[in-house]
Formats: sequence, structure tokens, C-alpha cells
Amino acid sequence: MSMYGRDPWGGALEINAATDSATDDDRSRNDLDRAALSRQLDETQQSWLLEPSDQKKKRYIDLGCIIVSRKFFLWTIGSLLFAAFVAGFVTLIVETVPRNHHHQPPPDNYTLALHKALIFFNAQKSGKLPKHNNVSWRGNSCMQDGKSSEVSSSIKDLVGGFYDAGDAIKFNFPQSFAMTMLSWSVIEYSAKYEAAGELEHVKELIKWGSDYFLKTFNSTADTISTLAAQVGSGDTSGGSTTPNDHYCWMRPEDIDYDRPVTECSTCSDLGAEMAAALAAASIVFKDNKAYSKKLVHGATTLFKFSRDKRGKYSVGSSEASVFYNSTSFWDEIVWGGAWMYYATGNSSYLKLATTPRIAKYAGVFSGGSDHGVFSWDNKLAGAQLLLSRLRLFLSPGYPYEELLRTFHNQTNIFMCSYLPFFTSFNRTKGGLIQLNHGRSQPLQYVVNAAFLAALYSDYLDAADTPGWYCGPNFFSTDVLRNFSKTQINYILGNNPGKMSYVVGFGNKYPKHVHHRGASIPNNKVKYNCKGGWKWRDSSKPNPNTIVGAMVAGPDKHDGFHDVRSNYNYTEPTLAGNAGLVAALVALSGEKRTKIDKNTIFSAVPPMFPTPPPPPSPWKP
Repeated sequence: MSMYGRDPWGGALEINAATDSATDDDRSRNDLDRAALSRQLDETQQSWLLEPSDQKKKRYIDLGCIIVSRKFFLWTIGSLLFAAFVAGFVTLIVETVPRNHHHQPPPDNYTLALHKALIFFNAQKSGKLPKHNNVSWRGNSCMQDGKSSEVSSSIKDLVGGFYDAGDAIKFNFPQSFAMTMLSWSVIEYSAKYEAAGELEHVKELIKWGSDYFLKTFNSTADTISTLAAQVGSGDTSGGSTTPNDHYCWMRPEDIDYDRPVTECSTCSDLGAEMAAALAAASIVFKDNKAYSKKLVHGATTLFKFSRDKRGKYSVGSSEASVFYNSTSFWDEIVWGGAWMYYATGNSSYLKLATTPRIAKYAGVFSGGSDHGVFSWDNKLAGAQLLLSRLRLFLSPGYPYEELLRTFHNQTNIFMCSYLPFFTSFNRTKGGLIQLNHGRSQPLQYVVNAAFLAALYSDYLDAADTPGWYCGPNFFSTDVLRNFSKTQINYILGNNPGKMSYVVGFGNKYPKHVHHRGASIPNNKVKYNCKGGWKWRDSSKPNPNTIVGAMVAGPDKHDGFHDVRSNYNYTEPTLAGNAGLVAALVALSGEKRTKIDKNTIFSAVPPMFPTPPPPPSPWKP
């Protein structure tokens, strides 16, 4: 079969399907040659017929997967080589030109002292110590606390916690205040703790105390009827020679005498303070939801107990009334209520803390010589500042505004009383404020005031408030901070005796600290109850340095006697060191490191102030 068609170049085109392909090709080529010779072809037609020239082949480069323009390829390679040359040249210049290295500034004195002050708490631990306690002369101690049959059935184990001072008694009232103070300082200044490398350390200390508090009552119950107030005894009245924590002078690790547990059933102050400690700790550990919830439940149970079983814990205990007497429980109700509100967001606690009748009983309106003195006994100044924080940053309005404004005004007043421009409190010639009116052991009150002043200064700065008024006189926040600095500087050695009252800080510090564990050598010799007296009465320095311990302090004439037997000068306390830690972290580091405004409000729901009721109708 054959087909005939018109050759596009003018000749006949014949396609024979049965013809050999080679013959076809020859014929086709001959036909094209004849057609090309018969007439001139245009450029397009020539490009169809002619094969690419060698010059056009060289314009492109086959890279295997793609074909690119030779010019583009050479330009790209050249650019990359040039860029590599420039980068290498710049690197060479950077590496060879001398530079000024920006070193981290050395830690300030407050940060250095903070490291040491926290170590004191390691030295005060009771029970089975962790592996890395970092106090070489301490070991496991008092492993049978709370396990006797004389303790109520709800308490099965009181091992743990912290010893109060130079003895081995665990006083839960000042101990819980100390833990509340540590938690408060972490909530406000966690960034400063982290910058100092101490955040995990201080949180471990708070957990150590909190775990112990959960043992002092039935923490799984919603309602309790009794609470452990004290472990150990220090009664030596009437010339008693019964071995106990004051009569004997022994290392805690060697104690072999009975350690009684004191319980209370009407102790609003202790219950509310311990509730404050657990509530504050729950905010510190808010990221550990299970543990935080456990702490909140325990705090709720304790605060309910404090409201149901009204009374002072020290009334029923002769020892508590001597060593840590509580003058009132109403201040703890306000203080505990504030912490419970922050931990839970439950407005009923805020209503309680801002109830005028309770505020009146707590002494908000009465003033007095101890107004503004914050301590393990009187929490009012701290509670008022804590609630002023709420007004400064959240402004909840009615129905809380009236009492919150009162708390805020009272805070302003006692801040004024700290300043040297006024005569609310005397000062020693060296400049130490006499918040306890010239009595012994002044430093524990001074550090608490220094903390409150520095913290209030930071509150005002965070609220973009440059200062506050003392009557007609305006003072900047720097004045408050300077007050804190002068007092802490005095404690760290800027005093007439050039004595640092923090052991291990500076070149001159107390060497005869009133402390059993520090004064008895850790030489594997067990000294019995009276056997340790020779170390108590020795004139030699303590064989063990209790690093970070803040001693009781000088007298009202700036005098200090480094004598082990005189605890009014040389004994440290848990509550005192907690205030010191709080003040030091507040002053440490850069001032531009602000407080944490929001963490304390984590559980607080959005506030929509209720409008106040309309005024009563006008009558003629």
C-alpha cells in the first residue's frame, strides 16, 4: 500500500509502508537535498535542517540533571569563590584584631553573703540528711522523733525539719515563719536567686521544711483536732537535771535521751502560721502540680483548724511561753488569710483578711511602740505589705478597697518610722536601728525590716511610683533601699567593731558561736550529756565553722562579746537567718532585676470590682 502527499518543499512525497526503513531514509534525504537546491530556504527552515553548530553547543553546560547556561554557571562559581574569600578575610580580621572581653562583674557582697546564709539551713537540718548536704561535720540525727507511743495516733513520724538555734529543739512556730519568709523571697526574687545560682538550693530547703510540716498533723484529713507544736524540751527550771536539749551539751547525732512531743488543740497562731508556710510554698512549687495541690490541701486544713480552735499555742505550754511566747493570734489570721488567698484565689480568705473587726484585733488601728516591727511573733507589718501589693497591682476595689487602703497607708507610715529622719526608733552610734528598743538579740528584727523596706521600694518601682509621703515630705524609693543597705552593711561588718555578724563572711566574725554541733569536734568520740560541757565552757574557737549563721548581735552600745556561753550575743536562730536571706536576695545583683509581679497572682481569678452600694436616699 502506498500513500502520496505533497512535499512541503515542492516535490512529491511517497511513503511505502512495506519498504525497508534504510531505503526510506535515503530517499527522504535525497528528496530534501533536491528541494534545497531547487529554491532558497529561509532562516527558520534552515534551522530545521541544519544540525547545531559547535559554537551553540558550547553555550550550555550539561550538569546531568539540568542544563544551564555556561555564562550563568561561570558567574555563579565566581560569586561563590568571591563570597568565600570575603568571609575568610573578615574572619581573619576578627580573629587577629585585639578585643575587649566583657567579663561578668564580680558578685557583690550581698550575693556572697547570700551563699553563706543559706548554708546555715543545711547545718540545722534534722533527720536523715541528703547526700550533698555540704556540711561535713553534720550527720543523721534524731531519727526517732515522734515515734513514741505517747504521741497522738494522727502523728506517726516527726523526723526531719530544722533545729531552731544552738540547741536541737524543733519549735514549729518560728520554724514555720522562717519557711514562709524563704518562700516569700523566692516568689518575689526568683530571678535573683537564679542569677546567684541558689534557686534550686533554696527551693530544696523550703521543701525540707514543708515535708516536715505535713507530718505534724493529719494532712490527708479535711478537719483536725490537734497539731504538733514542738519536738524536744529545754525546761531547766527549778534546777532540773533531767537530760534534755538545754541541760545537755551534745551533738544532735549523739542524742540518746527522750525527746517529748508537745501538741496543742487550741492554737490559732500556730495553725495559721503553718498554713501560711504551706500556702506560700505551694506558690513556689506551682509547676509541680501534684505537690503544690498537696500543700494547698494541708494549708486549707490548718487554716480551718486555726479558725475553729481559737487560742494561743503558748498558753498551754510552759516552754513555748518562755522561749517563743505568742502575744496574739489575730495577726496570724490576717497573715495566713492573705497567703491562703494568693494560694487558692478563694475570695473568702480575702474577705476574712480585710474584715475590719479582725484588723482591729490584730492592732491595725492601735499603733504602739512595736508598730512596724515584723517578727516571728508579730506578722502584722508583713501582712499589711503583702495586701498592699494586691492594691498596687490589681486594685480589686469594693468591697476590699477600704481596708486595703488602710493597710497601704499603715505600710507607708511604718516605712517612714524606719527612716533616720524620724525618731520612732533609736539607733546605736554605729547606726543600727533598735527595733526591739535596746533589748538583746536585735539583728533578727533588723533584717526583717530591711527586707520589707527593700521589697516595698521594688513594689513602688514596679508600679511606676517614684516614692511615698511621710506627712508633707516626699521620699523616693532610693531612700528605702538605702535604709536596707545601711542596716545590712552594718551586719556585714560596717560597724564600730568592724565585726561581721555573719559567720564565715569577711575577715572578722564570731568564733565562739553558741551552737552545740559547731562547738563539739567531729572526731568520732561520743560525748554524753555532761561530757560536752567542757566544749561549751572552752575558751577556744569552735572546731567547726557554722558558715552563714547570723548571731544574735551587739548590744545597744554597739558592743559585742564573742562568748559561747552568752546566747544573747552569739546564738543564731532559724527565723533570724530567714530574714537575713530575704534581705540579702532583695539587695543582691543589679537593681534592674525587678520583682516577679505575676507569679503570686497565679491562682487569683480575674477581678471585676463590684460597684459600691448607692448612698441612702436623701431626707430633709
